[in-house]
Amino acid sequence: QVQLVESGGGLVQPGGSLRLSCVGSGIPFKYYDVSWYRQPPGKEREQVGTITMNGGSTNIVDNLKGRFTISRDNPRNTVYLHMNDLKSEDTAMYFCNARHVYQPPQTYWGQGTQVTVSS
Repeated sequence: QVQLVESGGGLVQPGGSLRLSCVGSGIPFKYYDVSWYRQPPGKEREQVGTITMNGGSTNIVDNLKGRFTISRDNPRNTVYLHMNDLKSEDTAMYFCNARHVYQPPQTYWGQGTQVTVSS
């Protein structure tokens, strides 16, 4: 069964840090580029960043550069989102998305993990 499972969310104080995990199963994770998305309350889902299948390239959206980074550990089928200096506006449901690099172009989504930044 193909699954992506996010974890690591929770309540954190402003200025704090959090590491989210996305664990894939049922797929050869090393053949998938992985992106992180988030959906703040009352807003549309937005992209956070992407990491290529071998971790050779990462991209973080401009407004999150310097605070958020992405890494991966393919032997553990895991991609991480590292979040620092968290702000209230970072409160959102965070999702990971895996895309097959080769044919066929298959895409999978996780169920999300909630991050709440509040004092």
